[in-house]
Amino acid sequence: MLSEPREAGPTTALMRKAYARWAPVYDVVYDKLTEPAARDAVEAALVSGRRILEAGVGTGLSLGYYPKDAEVYGVDLSEDMLRRANRKVARRGLTHVKGLQVMDVCRLGYADASFDAVVAQFLITLVPDPEGALDEFLRVVRPGGMIVLANHFGQDAGTVARVEEIVAPLCEKIGWSSAFKAARIEAWAKSRGVTFIGVRPTFPGGFFKILRMQKPG
Repeated sequence: MLSEPREAGPTTALMRKAYARWAPVYDVVYDKLTEPAARDAVEAALVSGRRILEAGVGTGLSLGYYPKDAEVYGVDLSEDMLRRANRKVARRGLTHVKGLQVMDVCRLGYADASFDAVVAQFLITLVPDPEGALDEFLRVVRPGGMIVLANHFGQDAGTVARVEEIVAPLCEKIGWSSAFKAARIEAWAKSRGVTFIGVRPTFPGGFFKILRMQKPG
């Protein structure tokens, strides 16, 4: 299933350093806050099948949300994050997790059409090349399969948009940029002939969204 991975770009070094600093406290900061959105993303992905790629799996917070009959693979840029994910898998007996690897999501080392769905949680606004990552997700998902993103996407107008402006400095420090709109993902989908299913709000109060797209069958 694996093909030869391509060389990672120069920006990945800085990202690895940042993830190494975050790894020891990541679960404490994000676990309960992101759990509802993560569960929703997992549920949306399983509609397409049981063979799933978790792109940017981090410390593996969502791995326990998959059923035992799933076949889950996870990739992340950070070795520090993956060490913690591997410990979770061993400690909790998550036998449905079949592999965790260090990998750049913009340069996935998997063959075409390897997965029923690709899930990326709280990732797409962090990568230097979001469209490049989406191209890779599209390549490795099977025809008719799903791409599911759980993320914060900025509102165009209204009360929520005004609140986002106020908290923007804090949010941008942890990768939740309100400047990144779901319309950017929709434009990518249109340019690739991908079906943009839609965006729906999730906890807390719609701040996070679940975005779904389907590859042509």
